[in-house]
Amino acid sequence: MTATKPTEAVKQITFLAGALKAPRITDAATRLADQARDAGWSFEDYLAAVLEREVSARNASGGELRIKAAGFPGRKTLEDFAWDAQPTIRPQVAALASGGFLAEARNVVLLGPPGTGKTHLATALGIVAARHGHRVLFATATHWVTRLTDAHRAGRLPAELARLRRYGLIIVDEVGYLPFEQDAANLFFQLVSSRYEHASLILTSNLPFSGWGGVFGDQAVAAAMIDRIVHHADVLTLKGASYRLRGRGIDSLPSIRTTTEQTPS
Repeated sequence: MTATKPTEAVKQITFLAGALKAPRITDAATRLADQARDAGWSFEDYLAAVLEREVSARNASGGELRIKAAGFPGRKTLEDFAWDAQPTIRPQVAALASGGFLAEARNVVLLGPPGTGKTHLATALGIVAARHGHRVLFATATHWVTRLTDAHRAGRLPAELARLRRYGLIIVDEVGYLPFEQDAANLFFQLVSSRYEHASLILTSNLPFSGWGGVFGDQAVAAAMIDRIVHHADVLTLKGASYRLRGRGIDSLPSIRTTTEQTPS
């Protein structure tokens, strides 16, 4: 290698990088070459540095693609969350941000009144998961039911559930905002059951678990569903008034007092 002229070496690296479908290696190798010579790196150190740049670039690029494919309603991060309004849950969220719950197929349930940041946190944790290499899908509970209903009517529900199991994280937003008919509740139960101890869910709801029976129209179905969700789960309760109402001279929404009082601590 020492006898190869730099320009010839760069051409060879460019060709080999293209063959490996890793064109960024050429840029990294060129930029790191002078640094390696000046610092007296070993061949192994230089190769490791070049490959590390390539892996980092691939992870960043893949993460962005997974974020775009997830269907998030917006880009929300943990850094821009209003922690002053929810300080008690910050240690729990920080632990979840490590991604360990995904490896253990644990669920996350975010309960609390409207406007307290449940969707923000669900989105932020989903973005973290995507950056950690997990495929993620986000939708409201109503949209999930519509998707499952369409699959059921087309005779491909088992195939759809199997396909969804390949996603490391599914986020179900706004459980409880609209009640489900019996058939819809049964389909949602199948989604929960198909992921039980296999892959993670994040669910948000403005209702305590005691109110889910009314949402799903059947206490037995709701109890069986909650049992599977919380068996391996972190349940976080958000409290307080809606951040959307701050500075508007409105202290509360009609449902906040009742929901907050019923939500388990």
